[in-house]
Amino acid sequence: MPDEKLARALRARVRRKILREIISAGRLSVHEVAERVGISEYSASRHLKLMYDLGILDFEQKHPEKYYFVKLKSLKDLLEAYDRVVEEMEVNR
Repeated sequence: MPDEKLARALRARVRRKILREIISAGRLSVHEVAERVGISEYSASRHLKLMYDLGILDFEQKHPEKYYFVKLKSLKDLLEAYDRVVEEMEVNR
């Protein structure tokens, strides 16, 4: 189910941060994601693979690196809406 795949991809805060970084840059390598997000390359690679397997990301191989990019153009809008909802929830506590 696509909705369950999307929910799984967005469940972890670190994956949402990774997606924001990739959207901002256009495409990033595992090393670049790890550096920008402040996690190990191993952890970045695991998150990227999960989102690739879920159909959220794709990659371009440029030896020796894979450069990941977001497949879904509307994901940027969804993340922005998500942030607005979270902000509103915090205000209304």
